[in-house]
Amino acid sequence: MKYRKLGNSDLEISEISLGSWLTYGVGVEADKARSCLEEAFDQGINFIDTANIYGRGAAETFLGHALQARPRDSYVLATKLFFPMTETDRGLSRAQVEKQIDASLKRLRTDYVDLYQCHRYDDDTPLEETMEALTRAVESGKTRYIGFSEWPADRIREAIEMTGVTQFVSSQPQYSLLWREPEDEVIPICSANGISQIVWSPLGQGVLSGKYDADRPPPRDSRAASETMSGFMDRLLDPGVLRAVQRLKPIAEEAGLTLPQFALAWVLREPNVASAIIGASRPEQVRENAAASGAIVDTQLFLRAEAIVDEAFGRVETA
Repeated sequence: MKYRKLGNSDLEISEISLGSWLTYGVGVEADKARSCLEEAFDQGINFIDTANIYGRGAAETFLGHALQARPRDSYVLATKLFFPMTETDRGLSRAQVEKQIDASLKRLRTDYVDLYQCHRYDDDTPLEETMEALTRAVESGKTRYIGFSEWPADRIREAIEMTGVTQFVSSQPQYSLLWREPEDEVIPICSANGISQIVWSPLGQGVLSGKYDADRPPPRDSRAASETMSGFMDRLLDPGVLRAVQRLKPIAEEAGLTLPQFALAWVLREPNVASAIIGASRPEQVRENAAASGAIVDTQLFLRAEAIVDEAFGRVETA
């Protein structure tokens, strides 16, 4: 496992990290989840990402139990806030930052998190209020650093230009061969201001595993078949896109990698990416994905893959 510095912080995080959305505490049995977590540590993964909204606290609660036996300084722990935890608890107000970080720390059974992230931008709260609350969270020792996820470029700039507040060190966007939007504005802004990307869905919601066939329904146990994901994956499940993904397999083989490993290596080719978050329900998935760290791939293979994907998205509506 290779490690990269997280923005303007002193954190060194693994190129592959373990996430807990739709999995731990919710969709994966506790024993299997623990096995995945143990395998992650065995593979050198040191960065664990979660959020208060995952299972409405269930993912944090699971991790709080599962991590108890490990020295606190042996892993980097990140969580988030924004989405509704109750009918009245949502957003990034001063009161919510204070309330939600305390609740997360209690569930996680720790005195601090290494990274506290704004899960989305809150249009209902002044940015100054949010940044001041996050600064107090850092000063109180409840989090070491702060980050954001899926913020608009203009709001990122606004936060960077604020004085007297703690600065962000991380951005968590969706980014993959099938979703390159962060390259337009977010990555350039962040790269110039000491903010690294910790990307989610680097395998395109599992589409870049190659398991979906354009001419067949998705497997019953797949994410695409889940009611939770209904509508969310439509763009990625376009038949033209699925056929394009199948055309990527020989390119991955030429690189000496599986398709998921190739897709992860593509994400990690970007210097501003510190880590790619994977989800796993089985330890063997963790092992396969972790092997993408440090992979050396001919740039021409990446360019060929990009051309195939670009051609496919030329036939469907892009976001």
